[in-house]
Amino acid sequence: MTIPAEAFFLDRSSDTPLQAQLRRQIIAGVLEGRFRAGEKLPSSRRLAQHLGVARVTVAQAFAELVATDYLVSRDRAGHFISDGIAPLPLPTPTPAPPGGFDWPRLLGARFSQTERTDRVPDWRRFRFPFVYGQADPALVDHAAWRDCAVRALGRREFIPLTGDLYSEDDPELVDYIARHILPRRGIRARSDEILLTLGAQNGLWLAAQVLLGPGRRVAVEDPCYPGLRPILAATGALLLPQPVDAEGLAPGTLPRGLTAVFTTASHHSPTNTAMPEPRRRALLARAAAEGFAIVEDDYEFEMSFAGAASPALKARDADGAVIHVGSFSKSVFPGLRLGYMVADPRVIREARALRTLVLRHPPGMLQRTLAHYLSLGHYDAQMNRMRAAYAERRAAMEAAIAALGLTPAGQGGGSSFWMAMPAGRASAPLAQELRLHDVLIEPGAPFFARPEDGAGFYRLAYSSIPAERIPEGIARIAAALRA
Repeated sequence: MTIPAEAFFLDRSSDTPLQAQLRRQIIAGVLEGRFRAGEKLPSSRRLAQHLGVARVTVAQAFAELVATDYLVSRDRAGHFISDGIAPLPLPTPTPAPPGGFDWPRLLGARFSQTERTDRVPDWRRFRFPFVYGQADPALVDHAAWRDCAVRALGRREFIPLTGDLYSEDDPELVDYIARHILPRRGIRARSDEILLTLGAQNGLWLAAQVLLGPGRRVAVEDPCYPGLRPILAATGALLLPQPVDAEGLAPGTLPRGLTAVFTTASHHSPTNTAMPEPRRRALLARAAAEGFAIVEDDYEFEMSFAGAASPALKARDADGAVIHVGSFSKSVFPGLRLGYMVADPRVIREARALRTLVLRHPPGMLQRTLAHYLSLGHYDAQMNRMRAAYAERRAAMEAAIAALGLTPAGQGGGSSFWMAMPAGRASAPLAQELRLHDVLIEPGAPFFARPEDGAGFYRLAYSSIPAERIPEGIARIAAALRA
Protein backbone atom coordinates (compact mmCIF):
# COMPACT_ATOMS: atom_id res chain seq x y z
CA MET A 1 0.00 0.00 0.00
CA THR A 2 1.26 3.48 -0.87
CA ILE A 3 0.77 6.23 1.68
CA PRO A 4 -0.93 9.11 -0.18
CA ALA A 5 0.92 12.39 -0.57
CA GLU A 6 -2.16 14.12 0.86
CA ALA A 7 -1.29 12.60 4.26
CA PHE A 8 1.42 15.27 4.62
CA PHE A 9 1.27 19.05 4.95
CA LEU A 10 3.63 21.86 5.86
CA ASP A 11 3.04 24.89 8.07
CA ARG A 12 4.87 27.77 6.41
CA SER A 13 4.10 30.07 9.31
CA SER A 14 6.12 27.86 11.68
CA ASP A 15 9.72 28.54 12.63
CA THR A 16 10.51 24.84 12.15
CA PRO A 17 12.33 24.17 8.84
CA LEU A 18 10.18 22.47 6.18
CA GLN A 19 12.47 19.46 5.96
CA ALA A 20 12.26 18.96 9.74
CA GLN A 21 8.46 19.24 9.63
CA LEU A 22 8.30 16.47 7.05
CA ARG A 23 10.64 14.24 9.05
CA ARG A 24 8.62 14.76 12.22
CA GLN A 25 5.36 13.89 10.44
CA ILE A 26 6.77 10.62 9.14
CA ILE A 27 8.24 9.73 12.55
CA ALA A 28 4.97 10.55 14.30
CA GLY A 29 3.06 8.42 11.79
CA VAL A 30 5.32 5.44 12.48
CA LEU A 31 5.27 5.78 16.27
CA GLU A 32 1.49 6.28 16.39
CA GLY A 33 0.90 3.22 14.19
CA ARG A 34 -0.69 5.17 11.32
CA PHE A 35 2.18 4.25 8.97
CA ARG A 36 2.96 0.54 9.11
CA ALA A 37 6.01 -1.54 8.22
CA GLY A 38 6.25 -2.20 4.50
CA GLU A 39 4.01 0.65 3.39
CA LYS A 40 5.46 2.74 0.57
CA LEU A 41 6.08 6.50 0.74
CA PRO A 42 5.08 8.70 -2.22
CA SER A 43 7.95 9.35 -4.63
CA SER A 44 10.09 12.36 -3.79
CA ARG A 45 8.90 14.02 -6.99
CA ARG A 46 5.22 13.44 -6.21
CA LEU A 47 5.57 14.55 -2.58
CA ALA A 48 7.58 17.66 -3.48
CA GLN A 49 4.95 18.61 -6.04
CA HIS A 50 2.15 18.17 -3.49
CA LEU A 51 3.97 20.14 -0.76
CA GLY A 52 5.21 22.86 -3.10
CA VAL A 53 8.88 22.45 -2.14
CA ALA A 54 12.09 21.57 -3.95
CA ARG A 55 12.58 17.88 -4.57
CA VAL A 56 15.92 18.02 -2.74
CA THR A 57 14.05 18.98 0.47
CA VAL A 58 12.08 15.74 0.35
CA ALA A 59 15.12 13.70 -0.70
CA GLN A 60 17.18 14.97 2.24
CA ALA A 61 14.35 14.21 4.69
CA PHE A 62 14.10 10.66 3.31
CA ALA A 63 17.89 10.21 3.55
CA GLU A 64 17.96 11.17 7.23
CA LEU A 65 15.06 8.85 8.01
CA VAL A 66 16.87 5.98 6.25
CA ALA A 67 19.95 6.72 8.37
CA THR A 68 17.87 6.54 11.58
CA ASP A 69 16.12 3.32 10.43
CA TYR A 70 12.62 4.80 10.09
CA LEU A 71 12.71 4.17 6.31
CA VAL A 72 14.38 1.68 4.01
CA SER A 73 15.36 2.47 0.44
CA ARG A 74 14.96 -0.12 -2.33
CA ASP A 75 16.60 0.32 -5.71
CA ARG A 76 14.13 1.45 -8.38
CA ALA A 77 11.22 0.79 -5.99
CA GLY A 78 11.29 3.79 -3.65
CA HIS A 79 11.17 4.32 0.10
CA PHE A 80 9.27 2.12 2.55
CA ILE A 81 8.43 2.21 6.24
CA SER A 82 11.02 0.17 8.10
CA ASP A 83 10.15 -2.72 10.40
CA GLY A 84 12.96 -1.70 12.76
CA ILE A 85 10.87 0.81 14.73
CA ALA A 86 7.95 -0.45 16.83
CA PRO A 87 4.91 1.80 17.34
CA LEU A 88 4.47 3.21 20.81
CA PRO A 89 1.75 1.64 23.01
CA LEU A 90 -1.53 3.53 22.86
CA PRO A 91 -1.93 5.92 25.79
CA THR A 92 -4.67 5.32 28.33
CA PRO A 93 -7.60 7.61 27.47
CA THR A 94 -7.96 10.42 29.96
CA PRO A 95 -11.42 11.42 31.12
CA ALA A 96 -12.87 14.53 29.55
CA PRO A 97 -12.20 17.60 31.67
CA PRO A 98 -15.17 19.15 33.49
CA GLY A 99 -16.95 21.80 31.52
CA GLY A 100 -16.49 21.85 27.77
CA PHE A 101 -19.23 21.85 25.18
CA ASP A 102 -22.56 20.56 26.46
CA TRP A 103 -23.38 17.98 23.78
CA PRO A 104 -25.70 15.93 26.05
CA ARG A 105 -28.01 18.93 26.39
CA LEU A 106 -28.24 19.38 22.63
CA LEU A 107 -28.43 15.73 21.64
CA GLY A 108 -30.64 14.31 24.37
CA ALA A 109 -29.47 10.74 23.49
CA ARG A 110 -32.69 10.30 21.52
CA PHE A 111 -31.27 7.57 19.33
CA SER A 112 -28.33 6.06 21.23
CA GLN A 113 -30.61 5.08 24.10
CA THR A 114 -32.42 2.72 21.70
CA GLU A 115 -29.25 0.77 20.87
CA ARG A 116 -29.59 -2.95 21.53
CA THR A 117 -27.19 -4.42 24.06
CA ASP A 118 -28.15 -8.07 23.54
CA ARG A 119 -26.28 -8.43 20.24
CA VAL A 120 -22.96 -10.30 20.17
CA PRO A 121 -20.80 -8.84 17.38
CA ASP A 122 -18.18 -11.62 17.59
CA TRP A 123 -20.78 -14.41 17.39
CA ARG A 124 -18.59 -16.37 14.95
CA ARG A 125 -16.14 -17.30 17.70
CA PHE A 126 -18.85 -19.34 19.45
CA ARG A 127 -19.15 -22.97 18.42
CA PHE A 128 -22.93 -23.06 18.95
CA PRO A 129 -24.34 -19.70 17.74
CA PHE A 130 -28.13 -20.06 17.83
CA VAL A 131 -28.51 -16.44 16.66
CA TYR A 132 -31.09 -15.28 14.17
CA GLY A 133 -30.43 -13.52 10.87
CA GLN A 134 -26.79 -14.44 10.32
CA ALA A 135 -25.66 -16.20 7.18
CA ASP A 136 -23.83 -19.44 6.52
CA PRO A 137 -21.28 -18.45 3.84
CA ALA A 138 -21.13 -22.08 2.69
CA LEU A 139 -24.66 -21.70 1.27
CA VAL A 140 -23.77 -18.64 -0.84
CA ASP A 141 -22.22 -19.26 -4.28
CA HIS A 142 -19.24 -16.96 -3.97
CA ALA A 143 -18.05 -17.62 -7.53
CA ALA A 144 -21.49 -16.76 -8.93
CA TRP A 145 -21.69 -13.52 -6.93
CA ARG A 146 -18.20 -12.55 -8.07
CA ASP A 147 -19.12 -13.28 -11.69
CA CYS A 148 -22.19 -11.05 -11.40
CA ALA A 149 -20.07 -8.25 -9.90
CA VAL A 150 -17.60 -8.58 -12.79
CA ARG A 151 -20.48 -8.33 -15.26
CA ALA A 152 -21.65 -5.14 -13.58
CA LEU A 153 -18.11 -3.78 -13.86
CA GLY A 154 -17.98 -4.40 -17.61
CA ARG A 155 -17.46 -1.23 -19.62
CA ARG A 156 -20.91 -1.25 -21.22
CA GLU A 157 -22.68 -1.44 -17.85
CA PHE A 158 -20.13 0.32 -15.68
CA ILE A 159 -20.36 3.69 -17.45
CA PRO A 160 -24.05 4.28 -16.57
CA LEU A 161 -23.44 2.92 -13.04
CA THR A 162 -20.91 5.67 -12.36
CA GLY A 163 -23.63 8.30 -12.66
CA ASP A 164 -25.98 9.61 -9.99
CA LEU A 165 -29.41 8.02 -10.42
CA TYR A 166 -30.90 10.87 -8.36
CA SER A 167 -34.08 9.32 -6.96
CA GLU A 168 -34.38 6.44 -9.44
CA ASP A 169 -33.56 2.72 -9.10
CA ASP A 170 -31.95 0.19 -11.41
CA PRO A 171 -34.70 -0.63 -13.94
CA GLU A 172 -33.45 -4.19 -14.46
CA LEU A 173 -33.66 -5.00 -10.75
CA VAL A 174 -37.09 -3.37 -10.38
CA ASP A 175 -38.33 -5.30 -13.43
CA TYR A 176 -37.12 -8.62 -12.06
CA ILE A 177 -38.72 -7.96 -8.68
CA ALA A 178 -42.02 -7.07 -10.39
CA ARG A 179 -42.05 -10.07 -12.76
CA HIS A 180 -40.50 -12.84 -10.63
CA ILE A 181 -40.13 -12.06 -6.91
CA LEU A 182 -43.50 -10.46 -6.13
CA PRO A 183 -45.66 -12.96 -8.09
CA ARG A 184 -44.36 -15.70 -5.77
CA ARG A 185 -46.12 -13.80 -2.99
CA GLY A 186 -49.23 -13.34 -5.12
CA ILE A 187 -48.48 -9.64 -5.70
CA ARG A 188 -48.83 -7.84 -9.02
CA ALA A 189 -47.17 -4.43 -9.13
CA ARG A 190 -46.02 -1.85 -11.66
CA SER A 191 -42.63 -0.15 -11.53
CA ASP A 192 -44.17 3.02 -10.02
CA GLU A 193 -45.40 0.89 -7.10
CA ILE A 194 -41.90 -0.38 -6.19
CA LEU A 195 -39.11 1.39 -4.32
CA LEU A 196 -35.73 -0.14 -3.49
CA THR A 197 -34.55 0.19 0.10
CA LEU A 198 -31.47 -0.60 2.17
CA GLY A 199 -33.07 -3.71 3.60
CA ALA A 200 -36.32 -4.19 5.52
CA GLN A 201 -35.16 -1.94 8.39
CA ASN A 202 -34.88 1.00 6.00
CA GLY A 203 -38.23 0.11 4.43
CA LEU A 204 -39.97 0.09 7.82
CA TRP A 205 -38.36 3.43 8.69
CA LEU A 206 -39.52 5.01 5.44
CA ALA A 207 -43.06 3.71 5.96
CA ALA A 208 -43.14 5.02 9.53
CA GLN A 209 -41.82 8.43 8.54
CA VAL A 210 -44.33 9.01 5.74
CA LEU A 211 -47.30 7.71 7.77
CA LEU A 212 -46.78 8.73 11.36
CA GLY A 213 -46.20 11.78 13.50
CA PRO A 214 -47.11 13.25 16.90
CA GLY A 215 -50.70 12.54 17.86
CA ARG A 216 -51.13 9.60 15.48
CA ARG A 217 -51.87 6.12 16.81
CA VAL A 218 -50.10 2.98 15.61
CA ALA A 219 -50.72 -0.65 16.59
CA VAL A 220 -47.78 -3.02 16.76
CA GLU A 221 -47.61 -6.72 17.61
CA ASP A 222 -46.34 -7.66 21.07
CA PRO A 223 -43.88 -9.36 20.99
CA CYS A 224 -42.41 -8.02 17.76
CA TYR A 225 -39.15 -7.43 15.90
CA PRO A 226 -37.04 -5.44 18.44
CA GLY A 227 -35.86 -2.90 15.87
CA LEU A 228 -39.40 -1.78 15.05
CA ARG A 229 -40.45 -0.04 18.27
CA PRO A 230 -37.59 2.53 18.23
CA ILE A 231 -38.44 3.33 14.60
CA LEU A 232 -42.07 4.02 15.52
CA ALA A 233 -41.25 5.85 18.75
CA ALA A 234 -38.97 8.27 16.91
CA THR A 235 -41.98 9.58 14.95
CA GLY A 236 -43.69 10.79 18.13
CA ALA A 237 -46.72 8.60 17.44
CA LEU A 238 -48.56 6.78 20.25
CA LEU A 239 -47.53 3.10 20.23
CA LEU A 240 -50.26 0.62 21.12
CA PRO A 241 -48.78 -2.87 21.65
CA GLN A 242 -51.24 -5.65 20.71
CA PRO A 243 -50.77 -9.11 22.27
CA VAL A 244 -50.58 -11.97 19.78
CA ASP A 245 -52.03 -15.44 20.33
CA ALA A 246 -51.61 -18.80 18.61
CA GLU A 247 -52.93 -17.26 15.37
CA GLY A 248 -50.94 -14.04 15.50
CA LEU A 249 -52.48 -10.58 15.61
CA ALA A 250 -56.23 -10.52 16.40
CA PRO A 251 -57.93 -7.89 14.17
CA GLY A 252 -61.06 -7.86 16.32
CA THR A 253 -59.21 -6.50 19.34
CA LEU A 254 -57.51 -3.59 17.57
CA PRO A 255 -58.41 -0.19 19.05
CA ARG A 256 -60.20 2.49 17.05
CA GLY A 257 -58.66 5.63 15.62
CA LEU A 258 -55.52 4.02 14.21
CA THR A 259 -53.30 5.50 11.52
CA ALA A 260 -51.41 2.26 10.86
CA VAL A 261 -50.92 -1.35 11.92
CA PHE A 262 -47.49 -2.99 11.60
CA THR A 263 -47.60 -6.77 11.25
CA THR A 264 -45.56 -9.82 10.24
CA ALA A 265 -48.37 -11.93 8.82
CA SER A 266 -46.32 -14.51 6.90
CA HIS A 267 -44.30 -15.57 9.94
CA HIS A 268 -44.83 -13.62 13.11
CA SER A 269 -41.58 -12.36 14.63
CA PRO A 270 -40.51 -14.03 16.87
CA THR A 271 -43.07 -16.84 17.40
CA ASN A 272 -43.20 -17.91 13.69
CA THR A 273 -47.01 -18.10 13.78
CA ALA A 274 -48.64 -17.59 10.38
CA MET A 275 -51.79 -15.46 10.39
CA PRO A 276 -54.69 -17.61 9.06
CA GLU A 277 -56.85 -16.51 6.15
CA PRO A 278 -59.93 -15.46 8.20
CA ARG A 279 -57.82 -13.03 10.23
CA ARG A 280 -56.12 -11.69 7.12
CA ARG A 281 -59.48 -10.94 5.53
CA ALA A 282 -60.75 -9.36 8.75
CA LEU A 283 -57.68 -7.14 9.05
CA LEU A 284 -57.99 -5.96 5.43
CA ALA A 285 -61.72 -5.29 5.94
CA ARG A 286 -61.09 -3.15 9.02
CA ALA A 287 -58.36 -1.21 7.23
CA ALA A 288 -60.71 -0.45 4.34
CA ALA A 289 -63.59 0.49 6.63
CA GLU A 290 -61.62 2.62 9.11
CA GLY A 291 -58.98 4.09 6.81
CA PHE A 292 -55.81 2.88 8.50
CA ALA A 293 -52.77 1.59 6.63
CA ILE A 294 -51.25 -1.87 7.07
CA VAL A 295 -47.47 -2.15 6.92
CA GLU A 296 -46.63 -5.76 6.15
CA ASP A 297 -43.10 -6.88 7.02
CA ASP A 298 -42.58 -9.89 4.74
CA TYR A 299 -40.65 -11.74 7.42
CA GLU A 300 -39.19 -15.06 6.19
CA PHE A 301 -41.78 -15.64 3.49
CA GLU A 302 -39.36 -17.96 1.67
CA MET A 303 -38.70 -20.18 4.69
CA SER A 304 -41.98 -22.01 5.20
CA PHE A 305 -41.73 -25.40 6.92
CA ALA A 306 -45.37 -25.58 8.02
CA GLY A 307 -47.12 -26.32 4.74
CA ALA A 308 -47.62 -24.04 1.77
CA ALA A 309 -47.19 -20.36 2.57
CA SER A 310 -50.23 -18.13 2.24
CA PRO A 311 -50.09 -15.25 -0.26
CA ALA A 312 -48.99 -11.95 1.18
CA LEU A 313 -51.53 -9.52 2.63
CA LYS A 314 -50.67 -7.23 -0.29
CA ALA A 315 -51.88 -9.92 -2.69
CA ARG A 316 -55.42 -9.57 -1.28
CA ASP A 317 -55.26 -5.78 -1.02
CA ALA A 318 -58.12 -4.66 -3.26
CA ASP A 319 -58.25 -1.19 -1.68
CA GLY A 320 -54.51 -0.40 -1.76
CA ALA A 321 -54.20 -0.07 2.03
CA VAL A 322 -51.13 -2.32 2.40
CA ILE A 323 -47.49 -1.24 2.31
CA HIS A 324 -45.44 -4.39 1.69
CA VAL A 325 -41.82 -4.42 2.87
CA GLY A 326 -39.45 -7.17 1.70
CA SER A 327 -35.73 -7.85 1.83
CA PHE A 328 -32.97 -9.95 0.30
CA SER A 329 -31.04 -9.97 3.59
CA LYS A 330 -32.17 -13.44 4.64
CA SER A 331 -32.51 -15.02 1.19
CA VAL A 332 -29.15 -13.83 -0.25
CA PHE A 333 -27.00 -12.65 2.68
CA PRO A 334 -27.44 -10.04 5.44
CA GLY A 335 -24.53 -7.85 4.40
CA LEU A 336 -26.22 -7.12 1.07
CA ARG A 337 -28.67 -4.69 2.73
CA LEU A 338 -31.05 -4.43 -0.22
CA GLY A 339 -34.82 -4.68 -0.05
CA TYR A 340 -37.98 -3.18 -1.53
CA MET A 341 -41.24 -1.50 -0.69
CA VAL A 342 -44.45 -2.13 -2.64
CA ALA A 343 -47.35 0.30 -2.21
CA ASP A 344 -49.77 2.69 -3.84
CA PRO A 345 -47.87 5.04 -6.22
CA ARG A 346 -48.69 8.01 -3.99
CA VAL A 347 -47.00 6.30 -1.03
CA ILE A 348 -43.99 5.37 -3.16
CA ARG A 349 -43.67 8.97 -4.36
CA GLU A 350 -43.49 10.26 -0.78
CA ALA A 351 -41.11 7.51 0.33
CA ARG A 352 -38.89 8.10 -2.70
CA ALA A 353 -38.70 11.81 -1.95
CA LEU A 354 -37.76 11.08 1.67
CA ARG A 355 -35.17 8.51 0.61
CA THR A 356 -33.66 11.06 -1.77
CA LEU A 357 -33.18 13.49 1.11
CA VAL A 358 -31.27 10.87 3.10
CA LEU A 359 -29.27 8.74 0.66
CA ARG A 360 -30.48 9.40 -2.93
CA HIS A 361 -30.62 5.67 -3.79
CA PRO A 362 -29.01 2.34 -2.79
CA PRO A 363 -25.59 1.84 -4.45
CA GLY A 364 -26.03 1.31 -8.18
CA MET A 365 -23.24 -1.25 -8.30
CA LEU A 366 -25.01 -3.46 -5.73
CA GLN A 367 -28.34 -3.05 -7.50
CA ARG A 368 -26.98 -4.19 -10.87
CA THR A 369 -24.96 -7.06 -9.34
CA LEU A 370 -28.10 -8.34 -7.59
CA ALA A 371 -30.08 -7.95 -10.82
CA HIS A 372 -27.61 -10.29 -12.54
CA TYR A 373 -27.66 -12.70 -9.59
CA LEU A 374 -31.43 -12.95 -9.83
CA SER A 375 -31.82 -13.07 -13.58
CA LEU A 376 -29.07 -15.68 -14.15
CA GLY A 377 -30.78 -18.16 -11.81
CA HIS A 378 -28.27 -17.99 -8.95
CA TYR A 379 -30.91 -16.74 -6.51
CA ASP A 380 -33.23 -19.69 -7.14
CA ALA A 381 -30.32 -22.13 -6.86
CA GLN A 382 -29.31 -20.55 -3.55
CA MET A 383 -32.86 -20.70 -2.23
CA ASN A 384 -32.97 -24.43 -3.04
CA ARG A 385 -29.68 -24.97 -1.17
CA MET A 386 -30.91 -22.96 1.81
CA ARG A 387 -34.25 -24.76 2.00
CA ALA A 388 -32.54 -28.16 1.93
CA ALA A 389 -29.94 -27.14 4.54
CA TYR A 390 -32.49 -25.42 6.77
CA ALA A 391 -34.86 -28.40 6.57
CA GLU A 392 -32.03 -30.67 7.76
CA ARG A 393 -31.07 -28.27 10.56
CA ARG A 394 -34.68 -27.79 11.60
CA ALA A 395 -35.22 -31.56 11.82
CA ALA A 396 -32.06 -31.92 13.91
CA MET A 397 -33.12 -29.11 16.26
CA GLU A 398 -36.70 -30.37 16.54
CA ALA A 399 -35.48 -33.87 17.43
CA ALA A 400 -32.96 -32.57 19.98
CA ILE A 401 -35.54 -30.28 21.63
CA ALA A 402 -38.01 -33.15 21.94
CA ALA A 403 -35.40 -35.64 23.17
CA LEU A 404 -34.09 -33.30 25.87
CA GLY A 405 -37.48 -32.07 27.06
CA LEU A 406 -37.18 -28.39 26.15
CA THR A 407 -40.41 -26.45 25.62
CA PRO A 408 -41.28 -24.72 22.31
CA ALA A 409 -43.62 -21.75 22.77
CA GLY A 410 -44.27 -20.97 19.10
CA GLN A 411 -45.23 -22.91 16.03
CA GLY A 412 -44.95 -22.88 12.26
CA GLY A 413 -41.91 -22.51 10.06
CA GLY A 414 -39.15 -19.98 9.74
CA SER A 415 -35.49 -20.42 10.58
CA SER A 416 -35.85 -20.36 14.38
CA PHE A 417 -37.71 -21.81 17.35
CA TRP A 418 -39.44 -19.65 19.97
CA MET A 419 -38.88 -21.34 23.32
CA ALA A 420 -40.35 -21.11 26.83
CA MET A 421 -38.30 -21.22 30.03
CA PRO A 422 -39.31 -23.44 32.96
CA ALA A 423 -41.76 -21.70 35.28
CA GLY A 424 -40.14 -19.01 37.39
CA ARG A 425 -36.90 -18.96 35.39
CA ALA A 426 -35.56 -16.02 33.34
CA SER A 427 -33.74 -16.36 30.02
CA ALA A 428 -31.23 -13.50 30.43
CA PRO A 429 -29.17 -15.22 33.18
CA LEU A 430 -29.35 -18.45 31.15
CA ALA A 431 -27.93 -16.64 28.11
CA GLN A 432 -25.02 -15.28 30.17
CA GLU A 433 -24.29 -18.70 31.63
CA LEU A 434 -24.37 -20.39 28.21
CA ARG A 435 -21.75 -18.02 26.80
CA LEU A 436 -19.29 -19.66 29.17
CA HIS A 437 -20.16 -22.95 27.46
CA ASP A 438 -19.65 -21.63 23.91
CA VAL A 439 -23.41 -21.29 23.26
CA LEU A 440 -25.36 -18.21 22.13
CA ILE A 441 -29.12 -17.85 22.52
CA GLU A 442 -31.38 -14.79 22.26
CA PRO A 443 -33.26 -13.83 25.47
CA GLY A 444 -36.90 -12.87 25.00
CA ALA A 445 -36.96 -9.50 26.78
CA PRO A 446 -36.02 -7.26 23.77
CA PHE A 447 -39.01 -8.55 21.79
CA PHE A 448 -41.63 -7.21 24.23
CA ALA A 449 -42.91 -3.71 24.93
CA ARG A 450 -42.47 -4.55 28.63
CA PRO A 451 -39.17 -6.46 28.86
CA GLU A 452 -40.32 -8.34 31.96
CA ASP A 453 -43.02 -10.02 29.83
CA GLY A 454 -40.28 -11.69 27.77
CA ALA A 455 -38.19 -12.97 30.67
CA GLY A 456 -39.63 -16.46 30.29
CA PHE A 457 -38.81 -16.84 26.58
CA TYR A 458 -35.80 -17.21 24.30
CA ARG A 459 -35.15 -17.79 20.60
CA LEU A 460 -33.01 -20.48 18.96
CA ALA A 461 -32.09 -19.95 15.31
CA TYR A 462 -30.18 -22.29 13.03
CA SER A 463 -29.25 -20.26 9.94
CA SER A 464 -25.57 -20.05 10.88
CA ILE A 465 -24.89 -23.37 12.64
CA PRO A 466 -24.22 -26.70 10.86
CA ALA A 467 -26.69 -29.53 11.48
CA GLU A 468 -24.05 -31.77 13.05
CA ARG A 469 -23.39 -29.27 15.87
CA ILE A 470 -27.03 -28.70 16.79
CA PRO A 471 -27.61 -31.75 19.06
CA GLU A 472 -24.60 -30.96 21.25
CA GLY A 473 -25.57 -27.27 21.43
CA ILE A 474 -29.12 -28.15 22.52
CA ALA A 475 -27.70 -30.62 25.04
CA ARG A 476 -25.62 -27.83 26.59
CA ILE A 477 -28.73 -25.68 26.90
CA ALA A 478 -30.62 -28.51 28.57
CA ALA A 479 -27.72 -29.14 30.94
CA ALA A 480 -27.60 -25.46 31.91
CA LEU A 481 -31.33 -25.49 32.58
CA ARG A 482 -31.00 -28.57 34.79
CA ALA A 483 -28.11 -27.01 36.68
